[in-house]
Amino acid sequence: MPAGFFCSRKLEVAIWKKCDKIYSLSIKETAVEKKEILLKLRQETGMNRREFAEYFGIPYRTVQEWELGHREMPGYLLRLMYYHEKTKEKEQLLPKMQSEDGKISIVRDVDGKNIVIINDIRFRGKRKIKWDEVEKYLREYVKKYYEIEAYSDKIYIGKDFPDEFAHSRDSEKLSGANAKAKANAAQAIGELIRTATNKSMSEDHENKHGTRAQNGWYRYDVRFGIPVYDQNEDLERYNIYTVKMLVRHDADGKLYLYDIIRTKKETSTPSGLL
Repeated sequence: MPAGFFCSRKLEVAIWKKCDKIYSLSIKETAVEKKEILLKLRQETGMNRREFAEYFGIPYRTVQEWELGHREMPGYLLRLMYYHEKTKEKEQLLPKMQSEDGKISIVRDVDGKNIVIINDIRFRGKRKIKWDEVEKYLREYVKKYYEIEAYSDKIYIGKDFPDEFAHSRDSEKLSGANAKAKANAAQAIGELIRTATNKSMSEDHENKHGTRAQNGWYRYDVRFGIPVYDQNEDLERYNIYTVKMLVRHDADGKLYLYDIIRTKKETSTPSGLL
């Protein structure tokens, strides 16, 4: 960690280390300290203000106001920016952990477990999610495939997936925050597949799905986070969810994503995402 980064005695830092790699950071800071930390972080990247703003996808004027102290920076965002830069510095993983448009990223909690962070709410639904719109969006994935890093399993997206995801019994019974979470998980299908863990297998009982699941079913655990905004539309925190990724083993020998089920909010938010 660069000397001199922490610029105040009041700054409280909790860092979890493993093999000298920094995985998580929790900072409690005053408005003045946020300004100082942000400026120091930018200087350490070697970027000017405009380059820094473009790199993180933040309006130049906003970064300027933060650095000049005209506007207070959200603490959660400072933590995420610091986390990403320190992870990049220690592990050189940032280019691999963030989508090209910056809307999806992958971070690790204090136990080193992956969380897919969805930084944009595409499907809001004031009263009810418009699942037909989710289905239409998911059609963009059809014929693509992604690999689960933990097992090297290639998971294909078939024509049946968009409809099943949007209109399955699992989706129909969801409401409120859980429905919103599943709908917006549609934006990160590739990242969810990539980070899947805890693989388990079961048979297709009574051959219910015919050749589509002739070789059985696989289930994987996945975690993702979506933003929660306050009344001023400023991001307040990330809610973290766990889901089961349901994959069918087709007669053609390939694995196909079938649905993402059992959406459940975790009771606490990991350190660094508060």
